[in-house]
Amino acid sequence: MGRSIVLIFGVAVCLLLGTAVIGQEAVSPSPTFSAEIAPIFYRNCVTCHRPGAMAPMSLLTYEATRPWARAIAEKVANGTMPPWHANAPSGTFLNERSLTAAERETILRWVKNGAPMGDPRNLPPPPEFPSDWTIGAPDAVFKMETEFEVPAKGEVPYKYFTIPTNFSEDKWVQAIEIRPGSPSVVHHVLAFSRDPNEPPIVLRQRQNAFVLRVPELGNRLGGAAGGNARGVLIATTAPGTNAQVFPSGHAMRIKAGSILTFQVHYTANGKVTKDRSAIGFVFAKKPPEREVLSSSFSNPVFVIPAGDSNHRVDSAIEFVEDARILAIFPHTHVRGKSWQYRMVYPDGRSETVLSVPKYDFNWQTYYEFATPLTVPRGTRLEGTAHYDNSAANPANPDPASAVRWGDQTWEEMQYTGITFVLERR
Repeated sequence: MGRSIVLIFGVAVCLLLGTAVIGQEAVSPSPTFSAEIAPIFYRNCVTCHRPGAMAPMSLLTYEATRPWARAIAEKVANGTMPPWHANAPSGTFLNERSLTAAERETILRWVKNGAPMGDPRNLPPPPEFPSDWTIGAPDAVFKMETEFEVPAKGEVPYKYFTIPTNFSEDKWVQAIEIRPGSPSVVHHVLAFSRDPNEPPIVLRQRQNAFVLRVPELGNRLGGAAGGNARGVLIATTAPGTNAQVFPSGHAMRIKAGSILTFQVHYTANGKVTKDRSAIGFVFAKKPPEREVLSSSFSNPVFVIPAGDSNHRVDSAIEFVEDARILAIFPHTHVRGKSWQYRMVYPDGRSETVLSVPKYDFNWQTYYEFATPLTVPRGTRLEGTAHYDNSAANPANPDPASAVRWGDQTWEEMQYTGITFVLERR
């Protein structure tokens, strides 16, 4: 009997221990900031979420991150963060900002379990950021000639600042970066370059869509009806925007005597702030094998009816030489809701090359293709934008009014910037 009791007791202990082990295996430990979360944030978030950058909070340390845990979970769950709006397979774009499904789940589990710190010894070293330019020390820097004072309150209309380069000869540029002087009040900057000796662009309207077609594509194309006095778009900066660094053997030519224009969107932050934004160029060490060309196309004659929640506006550009597209930049204002770009080839085939189903004006993204798009001569790149001018659009300043082309946020644009190379260059 005594031996039986011992055996029974021993079996019971084994069963209990086995149950405990099984339970430990079934319930995986909560992710911690040190071991799992910091590496995700360092890879995907802290370019913007760090001291002195455009984002409103830093995610470099646990102490700075923990108060925002619930907000982070909400933004990650609904796909607002990281801000990436193209619908395409992972790896399509060089500058893609997105989380994997596993990374999203890890962040949500971390917050659900109380957002623990974990063992500080597991914390990876934080990424290092250049104190000045991400492209390295520029060979030439051009700043706004005077500071602009942003008021503490109120809406600030777009401001335009002209900066002469005074280049005595053409310059080959390998990298371009715009640096806001005061990131807290600069929403975005678009930089244009104009060669004063270039002829005007050719605009033709075809089936209610504006088509740009010239004998040779390049810096001769402007961005609005009747020519664009600002020239062509060469660089942008906005929350999350990358500096433009062209592939090896590629460079952009800035013509002698070119004039730069900044379009700056300021947002008041509660205190008077002065800004003097700048652009930096890194020159190529030798003439490139391929010249990177910057151009744009647009439709400036649309009217979006009051209350229309899904108004369509089309534009297109026709390539008259074999080319490769490096990047596409869609641009509308606060009523813009989506973009789609199609390549229509000479044989009649049509292919969607960029889809932005949830366009967000707050994120001005130049979509850089990991593999440049091949564009045979005679191909058309068609851009279709849809707009929500209804009361259902929370960003709409006046759903009771029809909207036309204009520079200001309460007006609208249908504008596309592109960078490309011609195969013969």
